Amino acid sequence: MAGDHGTRAQRRDADEEFREFAAARTQALYRTACLLTGGDTHLAEDLVQEALGRVYLQWHRTGLFGRRDRIDNPAGYAHTVLVRAHLTHRGRRRSGEQPRAELPDGPGADRDPALRLTLVGALAELAPADRAVLVLRYWEDRSVGETADVLRISSGAVRTRASRALARIRTVLGDSLGALAER
Repeated sequence: MAGDHGTRAQRRDADEEFREFAAARTQALYRTACLLTGGDTHLAEDLVQEALGRVYLQWHRTGLFGRRDRIDNPAGYAHTVLVRAHLTHRGRRRSGEQPRAELPDGPGADRDPALRLTLVGALAELAPADRAVLVLRYWEDRSVGETADVLRISSGAVRTRASRALARIRTVLGDSLGALAER
């Protein structure tokens, strides 16, 4: 009976740790999900919920019953799970994307909403895997190797996808990016 009480206490502690982690990381995950989905805020919310659910399961698997082989980088792991959930979702459902005119978060004092909307719209034009490469490399500021690990592709494939995706964005944006950046 004493072991049962210890297990419940461990579960409560793990639940509280996870709640704190989720509260601290949800907004960052949501912003990344919005970029991955091309501005589809509803899908972004679903992906964040799915990712946090998967992280929660792993959180308990690694933290209970005296096993302390914890997740080394919970934030990085959560972002990896989010990207993989997005790619899995895109593979299951190919109904097309619906870019939104609004971003989920309001602009800050020094942000340019027109530039942001233009870039989100351009990202929406890319294939999901290309978008994931750009978001991981340039939004999340991950290395080529980290991006390759998350997407389960080679480093060369990351470089190739990034180069082609950036060229595609330049084509989609044309002269509008230069005009927006000069403001």
